[in-house]
Amino acid sequence: MQHWLVKSEPIKYSWEKFNKEGRTFWDGVRNYQARNNLKEMKTGDLVLYYHSNEGKAVVGIAKVAKEFYQDPTTDDKNWVVVDLEPVETLKKPVTLEEIKADERLKDVGLVRQGRLSVMGLKREEFDRIIELANS
Repeated sequence: MQHWLVKSEPIKYSWEKFNKEGRTFWDGVRNYQARNNLKEMKTGDLVLYYHSNEGKAVVGIAKVAKEFYQDPTTDDKNWVVVDLEPVETLKKPVTLEEIKADERLKDVGLVRQGRLSVMGLKREEFDRIIELANS
């Protein structure tokens, strides 16, 4: 199993809306590195859900429900989506400031490639963020 982080502006698609809907396809990715990450996702992989711009915090855990397929919002064959389902809301959000301040997370993509919307996480990074949410 691999671990991931996806980013969404809460004004566009919040964790709360995602929970109400129960499932979504992750569209709008127009960066090749992020697209390649979507293609690497496998059913059952765990995904941290990050609110960008407003909040700037990891707020929940989702899972990959369906592997990549053509993005239905465009005819351009370069772009793909995956289906995600919410798993659980974190006990407390883990802010970008907390992540940046944690020595064990200094190399996480969220810090090193802040503009990337879909990124891989090492198992230890994923676990550490969950640990921070539960502290």
